[in-house]
Amino acid sequence: MKKAIGMIECKTVSSGIMATDMMAKTALIDIIEAQTVCPGKYIAVISGELSAVKAAIDAAKASFAEHLISSFVLGNPDEAIFPAIYGGTDIININALGILETYDAASIIVAADVAAKTALVELIELRIARGMCGKSYLMLTGEVAAVTAAIERAKAHIGDDGMYLDSSVIARPDEKTCRAIL
Repeated sequence: MKKAIGMIECKTVSSGIMATDMMAKTALIDIIEAQTVCPGKYIAVISGELSAVKAAIDAAKASFAEHLISSFVLGNPDEAIFPAIYGGTDIININALGILETYDAASIIVAADVAAKTALVELIELRIARGMCGKSYLMLTGEVAAVTAAIERAKAHIGDDGMYLDSSVIARPDEKTCRAIL
């Protein structure tokens, strides 16, 4: 079995905390992040073996369907996702900067995985709905062509669900811009 990541996004804090507790009691998972996000929603990001993550997410979906905004289970996620969630990626040189923004929290992690597996890029940060009224974004870097391909593929993948909001690729961003965002 492979390592997996999953997420639920709930309409209310109370249902989100209860769903998170249920997931922890359902299967052997780790809670990566569980918190209130704007505008008063609650997210929980979990990891573990694929079967455990799937069982935990399925239990939350079954019990809290009326409070659930979105969810996903992603088997074998790109390892760069984990440090990017924490903002702990150490990037020295930014040749091109790719930014992709979504309407919800769950689709940004899926978009990051798609982007990281599409081209030779480095994930810089995944901002999951904190301080953004529920929206989320990712930033990544690499060569211009790789960044463009990664952003376009991620955009196409999440666009099918209507969660895509905006994206851009900046070739050779100014050093002051890089210092401001890193």
